[in-house]
Amino acid sequence: MIPLDEYTTKVMKRLYGRYSNQLTTALDHVNMTELFVAVLLSPQSNDNQTNRVTERLFTKYKTFEDYANADLNALRKDMSGMNYYKTKAKHLRLAARMILDRFGGEVPRTLAELMELPGVGRKVANVVQNEGYNLDEGIAVDTHAARTSRRLRLSRRKDPVKIEQDLMRRIDKTWWRNSSNLLIALGRDTCKARKKECYRCVLRDICPSSEASAGKEKGI
Repeated sequence: MIPLDEYTTKVMKRLYGRYSNQLTTALDHVNMTELFVAVLLSPQSNDNQTNRVTERLFTKYKTFEDYANADLNALRKDMSGMNYYKTKAKHLRLAARMILDRFGGEVPRTLAELMELPGVGRKVANVVQNEGYNLDEGIAVDTHAARTSRRLRLSRRKDPVKIEQDLMRRIDKTWWRNSSNLLIALGRDTCKARKKECYRCVLRDICPSSEASAGKEKGI
């Protein structure tokens, strides 16, 4: 059995070697305002769907003032085609107003402050903090990261918050900033939900869930 600290470090190093070109979010943005909006709208929507909607939004709304003062029905119409767009439009307008009123027009930096904003949970707050400010108070867990974490036995839980807690205990903090994107990249490439492609996975000889025969002991 591989010692835990050695195993998690080996996992991160191998993933980094394979996916070091995928260490940033796939959500299109050019500034902090656009990053916040894109990440806020991303839950329950895939990146392509989110990018299609934000492409329309970013041509019409340039600042938090624009979102804060937007007509809610018009904003909802501009976001149509996205899952839960009515609720997300409401949260976006309220969050923009709070950013202006409470944070001087700047997206807050801490997880606690970010999570005060409507529609912002730990995943959204982690991504904004990580991508926007290069800070790492936590590890963002989406469906890909949750799935790969369980298959790698880094967590056995289903709740994203509890998975994040397990990851933070088991992964050295030096890897926190990149670990989410690395786990996501693995999930999109070979560790897919419907069909694992273990035969070409960079972790096939050490992953406890591997279906590829590598002739080596697996497990942690």
